[in-house]
Amino acid sequence: MNVTHDDGVRTVTFDRPEVMNAFTTDTAEELADVLADADPAELDAIVLTGEGGAFSAGGDIESMAEREETPEEAYERITETFGRVVEEALAARVPIVAKVNGDAVGAGLAIAAVSDFAYAVESATFSCAFVRVGLIPDTGGTFLLPRLVGLRTAKRLAFTGEFFPAEEAAEMGLINEVAGDEADLDEAVADLLDTLRERPTRTIGLAKRAIHENMGRGWKEAMDYENAVQSQAYGTAEHEEGVAAFLEGREPEFE
Repeated sequence: MNVTHDDGVRTVTFDRPEVMNAFTTDTAEELADVLADADPAELDAIVLTGEGGAFSAGGDIESMAEREETPEEAYERITETFGRVVEEALAARVPIVAKVNGDAVGAGLAIAAVSDFAYAVESATFSCAFVRVGLIPDTGGTFLLPRLVGLRTAKRLAFTGEFFPAEEAAEMGLINEVAGDEADLDEAVADLLDTLRERPTRTIGLAKRAIHENMGRGWKEAMDYENAVQSQAYGTAEHEEGVAAFLEGREPEFE
């Protein structure tokens, strides 16, 4: 996995193109560490993408074939690797952008789903392929897919493992937008990043936290939590600058 930094953006590139950027447990641990280290004082966004012609083919099947473990050992491994990736992605205090440059299969699809934004090149193919190797969707798949695409569509994807194009992924709400080719994809993501750089990252982190925390709450508890987080936002320098800029008739200058 290759990690670079440029103008407030941390780009994580999955770099095992010879196996379509399939994830090992080491890759998952490294990705979780990178997401956990996201500081809104230093970063405006994190971009996830793949090297070569694929975003990610999901879990490394050869590693699965070599693995010998009890269910208890499997639980510990999954929790500390792919499970932790989801936890860190949902809790990250900066927005995460999946730049899907090619096929996103299994855990690759799930990584796109757990990102805050997902843009895909038109030629990309998606599949919730876990069932094809006798597994259920993981990396947050059973939690996120029904919320993104609806219950019946989530079941269809999980039960069949069917492959579908980027246009259908956008229509069902799995991704935000389809780009014609890689140049268009670069431009679309660059435009999004320009917008995110202009916004207060700390405030975005608070909004993200409130949205994710409230996904499982009843409305009364959700409103109480929303009010608590908003009270924190009211006390920030970002809010002060936003109000001052509005009253002075200028664009805000957020740190």
